[in-house]
Amino acid sequence: MKDINNHRKTCGQSCRKFSFNYSILCMLAFILCTSPAQALDRGIENLRETGKAFASVAKKVSPAVVFIQVEKSSQNQPSMQFSSPFGNEGPFGDEFLKHFFGQTFQQGQPHRFRPEQHHKQEVGQGSGFIISHDGYIMTNNHVVGDANKVTVRLNDGREFTAKTIGTDPRSDVAVIKIDAANLPVLALGDSDSLEVGEWVIAIGSPFGLSHTLTVGVVSAKGRSSVGIADYENFIQTDAAINPGNSGGPLVDLYGRAVGMNTAIISRNGGYMGIGFAIPINMASTIKDQLIKTGSVTRGYLGIVIQDLTPELVESFGLDGNRGVLVAEVSQESPAEKAGMKQGDVIVEFNSKPVGKVGPFRNSVALKAPGSKQKITVLRQGKRKHLTVTIGKLPDQEPSSAVTSVSMNDLGLDVQTLTPDLARQFGLHSGKGVVVTQVSPESAAAQVGIKPGTLIKEVNRKPVETVEAFERLVTESLQKGSVLLLVRDGQYSRYVALKIK
Repeated sequence: MKDINNHRKTCGQSCRKFSFNYSILCMLAFILCTSPAQALDRGIENLRETGKAFASVAKKVSPAVVFIQVEKSSQNQPSMQFSSPFGNEGPFGDEFLKHFFGQTFQQGQPHRFRPEQHHKQEVGQGSGFIISHDGYIMTNNHVVGDANKVTVRLNDGREFTAKTIGTDPRSDVAVIKIDAANLPVLALGDSDSLEVGEWVIAIGSPFGLSHTLTVGVVSAKGRSSVGIADYENFIQTDAAINPGNSGGPLVDLYGRAVGMNTAIISRNGGYMGIGFAIPINMASTIKDQLIKTGSVTRGYLGIVIQDLTPELVESFGLDGNRGVLVAEVSQESPAEKAGMKQGDVIVEFNSKPVGKVGPFRNSVALKAPGSKQKITVLRQGKRKHLTVTIGKLPDQEPSSAVTSVSMNDLGLDVQTLTPDLARQFGLHSGKGVVVTQVSPESAAAQVGIKPGTLIKEVNRKPVETVEAFERLVTESLQKGSVLLLVRDGQYSRYVALKIK
């Protein structure tokens, strides 16, 4: 019996080896026997099939994509101003482009002042997509946010006056509704599973040309700090997006919306190969709140945070640059009640690694107020586990601290804070040394330190006098860098400076 089993095993291995070798021989024979003409035909056929796939998606998706026209009554101001998003210079004024591209990327042009004209009706355009059979439509806040009248035109030519259900300027998401039934609906996909390099299709109404389709790939994911909205986690794509695409869907090859087209980077007002879409998972969460309550409630910790730089990593003695640095903890905030402290580095949130400020802020904001979340921080090299009860974000949210930049020279003069200096620089009660002079090309100037900045700590140690400041800075000479906790206006931040 043992010999029979060994024989079967040997025969099985031989058969598998023969089958593998035979497959390779067949493949080589196929390649050698294929003529260039046949290879060309196959290439053309593959392209034809790809084109058919795009056409199939267009037929499936287009009925649920809508053209949006908005009207707004405005009053001329007796001064020079940027042209309105609905200006008379064409279907898109410069301010509309600023909203579309983001303030960072598009400069407006002066609008001609007409003193005899007191009121005017302005018109703008955008896109959207239907998400329910009874007429709910998703679009951008900057398309419909301040409009007096919103008109929706369907693919079949029907027009409806829409009602604005809710808008969220912080994410640039809005929901409107038309009074209709049995409408075609665009299925929503999963933007989290989207991968860089995948085909995507943008559909919208660029420059008023409704139901225009463009094709590209996902160029990147998780783009934040772009400067377009408060909460950013953009999908970057090279599918052509232009003014009028705002609010339209970015879809995958299955015809599912994976994003909402929102902005592009442009130096000339047109497409330059970089477009941004709000991930549909993020937009859908906001959409649900807008439909339910008409507004968005966000989670809140009560901290000012900043990204880690190599200089900050070195100053805090960290092993890597993963995590976000807590620059300030508000009194009586959820973070303070949970035991979080200034100088903590948040490395995990809800058992998931924390990388950068933008994604972390989004994660916190999407948590329901009152829910309990686990946070892991590094404090003086040791991991600490905290449980925080998420609060409700107030109307005015503290801004994240600015990322530090190291230069070659400190270049500043300081004085011990006195009541007179506090009044002179508009400082509130506090302890530290106040910056009275900054060299223009110094490291301090490069990171935004200016006269009136209050320095509260040097290398994690409080300073209250010039003598203490100079002593702690001198101790840093051998290390070559110094870590400062400074207060600019209302908020604190850490900066790490190289010492020459």
